[in-house]
Amino acid sequence: MEVMQHDPTVTIAELARIIGVTNRAIKKQIEKLKQQGRLRRVGPARGGHWEVL
Repeated sequence: MEVMQHDPTVTIAELARIIGVTNRAIKKQIEKLKQQGRLRRVGPARGGHWEVL
């Protein structure tokens, strides 16, 4: 989430590379955070950005 706060346009692939896990692991964590109301995606998949709540 810290990376997303500093760079809201970061991609899942970039997050996976920075953190050192797979894309699938990032997607699973993003879904958990969305369900908890702590994260949301604003705009389209390409060109949108992350909003940390």
